[in-house]
Amino acid sequence: MFKHLLPTIALSGIFVFTSFSVAAQGVEEPRVTNATWSKPYPPFKIAGNLYYVGTYDLACYLITTPKGNILINTGLAASAQQIKSNIETLGFKFSDIKILLTTQAHYDHVAAMAAIKKTTGAQLMVDEKDAAVLADGGSSDYALGGNGSTFEPVRADRLLHNGDTIQLGDMQLMMLHHPGHTKGSCSFLFTVKDDQQSYKILIANMPTIVTEKKFAEVTSYPDIAKDYAYTLKAMKDISFDIWLASHASQFKLHDKHHPGDAYQPAAFIDRQGYDAALNELQQQYEEKLAADSTQAGVTK
Repeated sequence: MFKHLLPTIALSGIFVFTSFSVAAQGVEEPRVTNATWSKPYPPFKIAGNLYYVGTYDLACYLITTPKGNILINTGLAASAQQIKSNIETLGFKFSDIKILLTTQAHYDHVAAMAAIKKTTGAQLMVDEKDAAVLADGGSSDYALGGNGSTFEPVRADRLLHNGDTIQLGDMQLMMLHHPGHTKGSCSFLFTVKDDQQSYKILIANMPTIVTEKKFAEVTSYPDIAKDYAYTLKAMKDISFDIWLASHASQFKLHDKHHPGDAYQPAAFIDRQGYDAALNELQQQYEEKLAADSTQAGVTK
């Protein structure tokens, strides 16, 4: 959850990366105290044409196709070079990124999006409910906004709706609208295959609660409680073989994979872990509703 980061803001200034740069004057990226968000992690093949190219905890995914590649999430602004290096380490060209996607419009997942979009010319496709927050650099986000932009603003080339398909080459991804964490949080469902079999992949945006306010006090997001309830229910009904998430820690990447491990998609087949994670989030949601109700009674 983000509550540890909300009080601490630092001026980010200008970020410069090898082979490309982005001026970010006026952007106040929250100071990150979690070192795992920027700690490097070796890229690796998860299953078929799906690869992990993120940092130790901020999960970024590359899907390769004969017509170019898809990048999901970018991590922090300063992580752009790590992502580029990870992609090239795997033997792919950074310039072959044709589509950019994200699971949520928070700076720890999209702060390098503008820079990568400018460098590669890729099309950015986002859940329509997160488009405005991306366009203003996070300043209108109900939880992390209010003090100006937290990442460089970036405009979407295509707005996605629940059930929409993203297609590139022989790949088709379905976007699933899973709001609550942000208004346009979403997950992606698709199939990859290797020489042995096919795997139905879910990249899940887990609906953690990011506000310390009572839901009723979040006036800029009046449907927040309803959206969380919808998402928690919808996510329990998804069928898949392998699940991943926006943070490596959410799907216990480091219990399932270690640098240098051989290719082993089966390590990520973990329905029990997914159900347990959702049940924990359901409990947290219900506890928050109960706490909100108690606080409302006290203040009457």
